[in-house]
Amino acid sequence: MTEIITPHDTRMKRILGHIKGKESGPVLVFFGGVHGNEPSGIQALEHVFDELNTRAYPIKGNIYGIAGNIPALLAKKRFLERDLNRIWFKDEIQEMEEGTQKKVTSEDRERLEILQVIRDLLTAHQEPIYFIDFHTTSSKTLPFITINDAMINRKFARQFPVPIILGIEEYLEGPVLNYINEYGYVSIGFESGQHATEEAKINSIAFFWLCLAYSGALTADAIPNFNDYVQELRQSAAHNRNFYEITERYAIEPGESFTMEPGFESFESVKKGTFLAKHNGKSVVASNKGILFMPLYQKQGAEGFFMIRRIPKWVLSLSGVLRKVKADHLLVRLPGVSWKDKNKSQLIVDLRVARYYSKAFFHLLGYRNRTIDSEHILIKNREKAARNDLYKDSPWF
Repeated sequence: MTEIITPHDTRMKRILGHIKGKESGPVLVFFGGVHGNEPSGIQALEHVFDELNTRAYPIKGNIYGIAGNIPALLAKKRFLERDLNRIWFKDEIQEMEEGTQKKVTSEDRERLEILQVIRDLLTAHQEPIYFIDFHTTSSKTLPFITINDAMINRKFARQFPVPIILGIEEYLEGPVLNYINEYGYVSIGFESGQHATEEAKINSIAFFWLCLAYSGALTADAIPNFNDYVQELRQSAAHNRNFYEITERYAIEPGESFTMEPGFESFESVKKGTFLAKHNGKSVVASNKGILFMPLYQKQGAEGFFMIRRIPKWVLSLSGVLRKVKADHLLVRLPGVSWKDKNKSQLIVDLRVARYYSKAFFHLLGYRNRTIDSEHILIKNREKAARNDLYKDSPWF
């Protein structure tokens, strides 16, 4: 039985830093260490907050740094009992708050403490809020951004000189940013590099400063070496600023054996039939030609790897136009497609009728799907919750 260390037993604080500017402005909330074996985000937060506290920067708004899974960080493990970035479900949270949850893990307690911080921030601030979650990967990788596919997330994310991944919400259940996106605020994940490398820390620091500039918390001129930070990320990302979408997730169930072949990196092109891994003693090969993404080189994790593909620019442009004119209201005229409820934020697709259902078509309009059963798919629109009016005066909007 793993010994559980609670935050109250440690010297690590939940709030790693808070800077309040003299003028009103955006609110930036940075998370680090949601996975305990990813220290680069924590190191970057500590580094930048030390710098912000040593000299008088003309900051507008508020900047917060939040520690994630404190017990796992101290144990240097991804998690102790449950993956903290896979358990953000409303029904579970309600059960825990009502005291009806049968088993309460270390990660459940961490989730509740972080949730209270989020709620306090949402209550305290009516300004535009930006949530940024720092992560790293077990394989070598270009730095990249992951977002839930709402236009406010796209517009803010495309300012950064790194690739952007769409659609991960279709393949992962329970990430903290999925939960936050329900509130309609800008929320982005930044994967800065491979675990515990100096490059990952440096990239996270650079990304932090760029977030301050692009959100309007600081001007670029007020940030020493701002252009160096831009160049650092541009070079680390190999000048790749493309948009990609997830096309495949290779799942691993608890207790199963999975060993990725050594040497693979994120964003590496692989041919059909390429030997990728061993899963329960059987060979795993690429089912199609594609781009490998986040191959697993650690013991803990539920995804062996993903596959991605680049999204053409014209598709992104068409998607933006269709969403602006709210073309999604035409979807219910298609056979087998109906609104789930009066809120009109979710659609039910009956596959017995909609035999030629195209996932890509719904993606254009901002819908990402979840399978209900073999005959029905639930698809949800991120645009419905997006607080566009809150960000409309931002320079990037």
